Amino acid sequence: MTTFTGRAGGTGFLRSRAGGLPRPFWVLFGGSFVNRLGTMVEPFIGVYLTQARGVPLATAGLVMTMFGVGSLLSQPVAGWLSDRFGRRVTLTGGMVATAVTMLALGYTTSVPGLVAGMLVLGIVVDAYRPASQAIVADLVPPEDRPRAFGLLFWAVNLGFAVAMVAGGWLARSGFTVLFWVDAVTCLVFGVLVWRAIPETRPARDDAPPGRFADVLRDRVMVAFVLANMVYALVYLQAYSTLPLAMTGQGLPTSAYGMAMAVNGLLIVVVQPVTTTWLARFDPSRVLAAGFALVGLGFALTSLVSSAAGHAATVAVWTLGEALTAGIPGAIVATLAPAHLRGRYSGLYGLSWSAGALLAPLVGTRLLADAPGLVWPVLGGLGLLAAGAQLLLGRAVRRRSFEVTV
Repeated sequence: MTTFTGRAGGTGFLRSRAGGLPRPFWVLFGGSFVNRLGTMVEPFIGVYLTQARGVPLATAGLVMTMFGVGSLLSQPVAGWLSDRFGRRVTLTGGMVATAVTMLALGYTTSVPGLVAGMLVLGIVVDAYRPASQAIVADLVPPEDRPRAFGLLFWAVNLGFAVAMVAGGWLARSGFTVLFWVDAVTCLVFGVLVWRAIPETRPARDDAPPGRFADVLRDRVMVAFVLANMVYALVYLQAYSTLPLAMTGQGLPTSAYGMAMAVNGLLIVVVQPVTTTWLARFDPSRVLAAGFALVGLGFALTSLVSSAAGHAATVAVWTLGEALTAGIPGAIVATLAPAHLRGRYSGLYGLSWSAGALLAPLVGTRLLADAPGLVWPVLGGLGLLAAGAQLLLGRAVRRRSFEVTV
């Protein structure tokens, strides 16, 4: 009879979740964590514009909208660059460009300069995403991709949670330090990738020519992106409409911070535990369940008015978010031919950029015109995205079978 010690059990737990992945993946994992540790400018950009630069609220809204416009351009362009020039150079170049832009923006005082800086920042700050996703798809076999993408999701969330706390503290000393921290961590990520991750793009003489139009002709991929855009529109209400609704109920901003702290804590604790277990199930069904649970969580928001009640609803949709961790990236990798992985990842990223633009427009309009309907409508949209993903499940499974045979 074999006796398992606590240490051996712990080792087995870690091996099942982190074992068997190649060394370059762990470089990407560590770099992503460091990069998100420095993500201190974006969450506080509105405060920076209005308080440090004295920009009027309406003008600040315009400046931040330019960031969204840049983000829309970013993903397809970065996806094309990843396929055309390589994952490594695109990721490193995006990080270096982000560092330079951060520093320039931190010392810019004119409104035209701020507008231009935010547009450029929107283009470069997330340019690493398609390249990062393509690297994972290139390096990791299909059966391990949900786990690998889930680990990246966890690293990003853990780093961002720390950055939110540290950024709020460092901002007391002045916003310039936030721009420097963000710039330095971007450079560290870029250097790590350049020094320790080999180029993973398929050799050009072995790959057929590809265009972005080829991606748009993939009806399964386009439908998947549209379903994810609806989900993103719902999920991103947490950062636009939810704080407005809570303060509109007379709750202090600290109540919103407490509710969102529940989100960060649950993701960090729950997601590593569930990723391996969820990998046993069909990815499309798991993703649909996550979409539905997120929709349910937001729908329940209509029933609460206290800080504790909002924290409870955040816990519900956070569990749905944990279900989705790593699954979309694995599905995109399944659908994408190897020579088009950057472009496919870019189109997927575009769904988040579009959702980020639409979320405040849709949510705030509903909150202003029909406050009693905003959360039920958002819950319904979450269910719509879940239903669409269930319908796509057969096509995704068929594509996965074709890839493995």
